[in-house]
Amino acid sequence: MSSKDVILGRVRAALRDTPTPEPVVRDYRRSFPAADLELLVDRLVDYRATVHRVAADAVAASVSGITGGTVVVPPGLPLGWRPPGALPDDGLAPDRIAAADAVLTAAAVAVAETGTIVLDASPDQGRRIITLLPDVHIVVLRPDQVVASVPEAVARLDPARPLTWISGPSATSDIELNRVEGVHGPRHLHVLLLER
Repeated sequence: MSSKDVILGRVRAALRDTPTPEPVVRDYRRSFPAADLELLVDRLVDYRATVHRVAADAVAASVSGITGGTVVVPPGLPLGWRPPGALPDDGLAPDRIAAADAVLTAAAVAVAETGTIVLDASPDQGRRIITLLPDVHIVVLRPDQVVASVPEAVARLDPARPLTWISGPSATSDIELNRVEGVHGPRHLHVLLLER
């Protein structure tokens, strides 16, 4: 008998008299109010993101106006959204991604109540690494992707996918509460909210 078997045997013996826990109730909210786009915009601006309201056919021009440099795009991003000279991520090395001026992605869902945008690594959002290394992240968001609350967002998401929850530019504070941006990701977040 190994030491591992002895230890696990002792743990099992100690837990024999433990009562069976009651099942966790999982009847979360299933009816949701309509999403408030203005609340989402207010939350994003409060988090120091920049929100642009654009037409779907003006995405590429808007991206070019935000950054005139190299923009990394995921392979599944619609061609009409890509600015001229966009660099598709076909397995780019981290140093090439970090050298880009910006990254342009779509989103899976956005939560108005919290001002949070969720990416799920779909083809139009790409690998997580492309959204963390460039200094500027530009997200295209359709109004039908905006939900009112976190439970509604979770209901739309696939928990088996890698989820990235973004609430503004990357930021942290030191012990004196001095805010530092860009430590764990992009310092600048631009959200292109498509017109209805």
